[in-house]
Amino acid sequence: MPELPEVETIRRELTPRVEGELLERLEVLDPRFCAPAAPEELEQAASGRRIARLGRRGKYLVWTLEPDGSTRPKPDHPAPADAAADSTPPEPLHLVMHLRMTGNLLLGGPVEAEAPPHLRVRFVLGSGETVLFRDPRRFGTSVALRGDTVLEEHLGSRIGIEPLEAEFTAKALRELARGRRAPVKAFLLRQERIAGIGNIYADEALFRAGIHPERPAGTLRRPQLAALRDAVVESLEAGIEARGATIDDFRQPDGARGSFQDRFLVHRRAGEPCPSCGREIVKLRVAQRGTYVCEGCQRRPRRRHSRERAPSAREQAW
Repeated sequence: MPELPEVETIRRELTPRVEGELLERLEVLDPRFCAPAAPEELEQAASGRRIARLGRRGKYLVWTLEPDGSTRPKPDHPAPADAAADSTPPEPLHLVMHLRMTGNLLLGGPVEAEAPPHLRVRFVLGSGETVLFRDPRRFGTSVALRGDTVLEEHLGSRIGIEPLEAEFTAKALRELARGRRAPVKAFLLRQERIAGIGNIYADEALFRAGIHPERPAGTLRRPQLAALRDAVVESLEAGIEARGATIDDFRQPDGARGSFQDRFLVHRRAGEPCPSCGREIVKLRVAQRGTYVCEGCQRRPRRRHSRERAPSAREQAW
């Protein structure tokens, strides 16, 4: 499934091709894409608006479309000043997309070009180009939200702090992890805490930080949390630099594969030597996900015995 680096790669490559362009027509070919809304409702709401911005929040792509009517000719006789003052300012429309497991956004060339298999949505631009959403497993979703306030409420209830923003500090990570008994791998995958991290980048970050994925998140000490914060950022930035990881379905908008899979340190490398200590990398099951670890560099946590003292209040505060 595309994670933050893959979605950011798509955003960066599509931005110069779509921002400022008129979305002449949106064609929803699969009703599951926007359910429970009807395809014609989404088409009518989005078509004819100019694309103001293509953004990303966690694993979501956000198409911000200018307010309805902003691309239409102005009337010859504008409304009186007092009427304009009483009217509510028009709000942008945000089309929020989640690619899920197998979704891809591809540059499709002219409208008359032959449609590829598994095509779910077609964005027809005023330039004559198209952007195609392909999704073999039909898990990708979208919702149209009117106004910035509604967008923030929608995303705020689903995703947490952005790991590539300045707010993602060791202190912020410590607050998020405080008291958490779940394995740190499961903690990293919870999108409502940290946005955008999936299975690949959780494995890579934990290896860089030297932390075993089964270690309870709330037991990590300050130096470990600082190392984990840096490792998350480094892993995500490395993935973006490599233009994503293509294991199964992910493709860049021009159809090319990402290359981060060729730079994995531990993920999908079970049976191979660790790049740091040479010990064999093993595959475990953590948080219901296949998890790759070097148990030489990432020491397995010791199980607490019943006679062992409980941590002090100060230790818990760490």
